[in-house]
Amino acid sequence: MALGGGGVGIVGLIIYFVLSQLGGVSTGGSGLGGGLGSVGSGQQVDNSKLSSECRTGADANKNHDCAIVAVVNSVQDYWTQQFARSGSTYRKAPTNFFNGGVRTGCGSATSDTGPFYCPADSEVYIDLSFFDELKTRFGAQGGLFTEAYVLAHEYGHHVQNLLGTSKKGTGTGPTSGSVRLELQADCYAGVWANHASTTPTESGKPLITDVTQDDINSALDTASRIGDDYIQENLGGGQVDRSKFTHGTSAQRKKWFTTGFQTGEPARCDTFGTNNLG
Repeated sequence: MALGGGGVGIVGLIIYFVLSQLGGVSTGGSGLGGGLGSVGSGQQVDNSKLSSECRTGADANKNHDCAIVAVVNSVQDYWTQQFARSGSTYRKAPTNFFNGGVRTGCGSATSDTGPFYCPADSEVYIDLSFFDELKTRFGAQGGLFTEAYVLAHEYGHHVQNLLGTSKKGTGTGPTSGSVRLELQADCYAGVWANHASTTPTESGKPLITDVTQDDINSALDTASRIGDDYIQENLGGGQVDRSKFTHGTSAQRKKWFTTGFQTGEPARCDTFGTNNLG
């Protein structure tokens, strides 16, 4: 995944660092990098400081934290432009990175929750330890595009909230609204990936210059590790109970990300209008 082009920019983006009361957090040299890991308990970093550290594509290539900011900005730039083309307004979602626990408009959450989107406050929450856990516990390949896929999925939920789709995500089971909501967010992540290298910033240049097949393979590998069937069989009790599905199978998650990536069309992500989820 190559980053470059225009300035990274932090316009409209506020990243808070909400750490556990035990103090700082170590990311082990991977995950979101040393910069985020060095923030002390209760501190937060606002636009001004991030803007001074993350100005250009070169900064994003050198600094992993800036690369994450570039991904977030690219995703939100795409949806801003997509909404504008349809005569609507996209409201950017603040991004919260936390470790240990966090309070949200949807209530309190712990690291066990993993990344999530809260419709009540329209904000994205990313557990600092999750990307490392994807590799150590789930067996995923890891890498920047793994993180980009996860981030784009969560912003897919923000799109659903803006469009009024979130309220359909109820129930459990293989054809439940919850599963359809998650698969649609995977599809939206694929749509962004399709447009990532052609979505310009205010400078007129894209933040991401190239998305390779290896990047897509990394996203598909991650999708295969976070399907309900894979988690139940490999990280749960060993038995697959379809009645408890909330996110879809590994194959379904791969299918819908691929659908979004190959078509680049949000309209092709209508998981609520099909009987064939894969």
